[in-house]
Amino acid sequence: MTEVLLVLTTLPDQASADTLAAKLVEENLAACINILAPCGSIYRWHGIIETATEIPLLIKTTHACYPALEAAVQSLHPYEVPELIALPVTRGLTAYLDWVAASVTMPNSPQPAIT
Repeated sequence: MTEVLLVLTTLPDQASADTLAAKLVEENLAACINILAPCGSIYRWHGIIETATEIPLLIKTTHACYPALEAAVQSLHPYEVPELIALPVTRGLTAYLDWVAASVTMPNSPQPAIT
């Protein structure tokens, strides 16, 4: 079975969240992305405590596609150092996990058939 990942990131506003999510799905780097409601973040940046409202994304992809997804996020994300955390999905509905695996492709490879 293909290893599915749940990748987390946050964006500063709805427009950038929508744009990034659409691009990753269009490029077959993510099967599905949930754009969540705005949340508050408190973090230290360059030695200063900051607060911000951010839009979280839950990105479903595979281990094999992660390097290309990471490169795309880094090139499209407005933050200097975006949050990008990948968690392995160790269990889930087999049909859903198979759909995720069939929905993503490595760049320059053919789209796999969904069975």
